[in-house]
Amino acid sequence: MSKNSIIEGLLADLPEKPVPVRSVCIGAHWTAVCSTHCGLAATIIGEEVHDHTIVVRDAGHLHEKSAQELAGYALSKNPLEAGIGVAAINSLLEVNEQNAAEINAADLLMEKGAGKTVALVGHFPFIQKLRERVENLQVLEIHPGEDEYPKEAAAEIIPRADVVGITGSSLVNHTMDGLLDLCDPNALVIVLGPTTPLSPVMFEHGADIIAGSRVIDGKSVLAAVGQGASFKQITGVKLLAFTNPEKRI
Repeated sequence: MSKNSIIEGLLADLPEKPVPVRSVCIGAHWTAVCSTHCGLAATIIGEEVHDHTIVVRDAGHLHEKSAQELAGYALSKNPLEAGIGVAAINSLLEVNEQNAAEINAADLLMEKGAGKTVALVGHFPFIQKLRERVENLQVLEIHPGEDEYPKEAAAEIIPRADVVGITGSSLVNHTMDGLLDLCDPNALVIVLGPTTPLSPVMFEHGADIIAGSRVIDGKSVLAAVGQGASFKQITGVKLLAFTNPEKRI
């Protein structure tokens, strides 16, 4: 029997009682769903510019669904729907901040990756700074830039890394499970970015540290997301990191 995917595990761990959706906002960079809390996920439209085949089921009526119904969209092959689903999952998570460190994922990677070989999945704004701090940095990206590798190189690069950083956005494009499976059992694995669910389910699938975001001012976040803000432009968000309690780091 094959094990459940991360998304299936997250969905199974959500509250059973339906929770009303207060609002849904799909911005240029981020998608926000507000239910019990406000959850974020990356907005991924597709590989092609102006791909009009990418449409959202029941658009205009999403706020009439329960948060659990929207969370089910995370399983969709449509990246716009999957982003809504992951954001809905994040909106339902209860997070105990007493167990968290309030730290930027970039600082965490620089600390843990100092003098080591680091594989980073996703293009982050701190890459140049990180490159200066670690022994060897290899970046994997769907659309690789200078000094970056295509996604096809993951099977060669990730197993050889001492520290692996994986963008939480890989949940949206359904590559997270495969990427985690590639990691060496002795490597330190960090899932990072605002899309990352702050849930122990992530630890069950191989993450050692999860470094994501917690919305503390939903009104400010919705306004920024709806106006096309990048994450740096969003206020009302706290950065939190959790370590797998069953692993010494």
